[in-house]
Amino acid sequence: MAKATTFESLKEKIKSRKAVGAAIGLGYVGLPLSEHLCDAGYKVIGFDVDSTKTEMLAQGKSYIKHIDGAWIGDAVKNGTFAATTDFARLAEADCISICVPTPLDTHFEPDLRYVIATADDIAKTLRKGQLIILESTTYPGTTEEILLEKFAKTGLTVGEDYFLAFSPEREDPGNAKFTIRTIPKVVGGMTDQCSELTQDYYGGIFDRVVPVTKPAVAELSKLLENIFRSVNVALVNELKMLCDRMDIDVWEVIDAAATKPFGFMPFYPGPGRGGHCIPIDPFYLTWKAREYGMSTRFIELAGEINTAMPRYVVTRIMEALNQHEKALRGSRVLILGAAYKQDVDDMRESPSLRLIELLQSHGAEVEYNDPHIPKLPKLRHYELDMESVPLTEKSLAEFDCVVVATAHSAYDYEFIVKHAPLVVDTRNATKAITKGREKIVKA
Repeated sequence: MAKATTFESLKEKIKSRKAVGAAIGLGYVGLPLSEHLCDAGYKVIGFDVDSTKTEMLAQGKSYIKHIDGAWIGDAVKNGTFAATTDFARLAEADCISICVPTPLDTHFEPDLRYVIATADDIAKTLRKGQLIILESTTYPGTTEEILLEKFAKTGLTVGEDYFLAFSPEREDPGNAKFTIRTIPKVVGGMTDQCSELTQDYYGGIFDRVVPVTKPAVAELSKLLENIFRSVNVALVNELKMLCDRMDIDVWEVIDAAATKPFGFMPFYPGPGRGGHCIPIDPFYLTWKAREYGMSTRFIELAGEINTAMPRYVVTRIMEALNQHEKALRGSRVLILGAAYKQDVDDMRESPSLRLIELLQSHGAEVEYNDPHIPKLPKLRHYELDMESVPLTEKSLAEFDCVVVATAHSAYDYEFIVKHAPLVVDTRNATKAITKGREKIVKA
């Protein structure tokens, strides 16, 4: 009998669940991915440079609100999951998923330091029979230009000795309607064999795997998803500013338009761009487009509008305070919600943080409340060192202005409007409030 090829051996390992999985980056993508791989029967090693995270996981604790720590404790105890900062252990893994951040630098250009560092770590231990899957959102060409180029220096051949693919993450923290399993998974391999193995591996945890012809297609598909949202959010944000001048309720306009059963999809305005996708991903494509001598004006305009929204909200706060014969400088302002979206503890690129920073720069005394975030940790661009203050009749009355920045469902908006002297609502969270509407200003 002929000896099995490297491809056939790994395929059998994946099929029998004897393959060892790995997730590099144990955040909002890597940790839930690890959970589902463990549930599917794989042994998984989680890698992160943050020893605080790996130590918590080793104790069976979760540091992400919507991820239950019970599975971590069970998986650690029975040996199906281990978290480590020792990247030499990558040699133990058969299938490695890269889930590291891809932020922007100060010039709004791609910052791929984490992808590059991870590729270097993998290259040190790369061996025959390994499948490497990049999940981090990036510009088209990254898998081939960075990972393939670095791995080629090992002397191993892609598609024969090892296998390489791009498969973009599609996670939405706090969304109970869609889970990892029910969200289709796009896969683009460097070769047909790379794609087939990735489909086999992820087919065990995703109900539907969608193969495309090459990594660049998968890379651009992820950017298109987020650019689509960015452009439409920018449209309604611009419309909101016009509606404010025309004394028209933009949310009522959108709700009316949404009754059309075809050709329309509702998007809603807010205080600025937030999350790990909309504020960042479109700029990865605008940067790459310049390499081809093209300016993506439509995408860049949307980014400019969304980026400017926190300043617009601050202007509306100033106007609202003026109506109460108060200046922003010296006023006490309470920001409701530090998370970037409703009912999560995720602060990545949250517009609330930019609002706090801008208000402070104008001389306001700013506090925040968030039932999901008791303390603001040190973040990549912010070091605010603040703790969530309680919401009481007395505390609300002592603020000159309360700003609804994140519409958490835990908030009692009737109570807030009743006791706050002024409410600036950026999310239409107070739409059902009938008493005290004279205190509410939309922004």
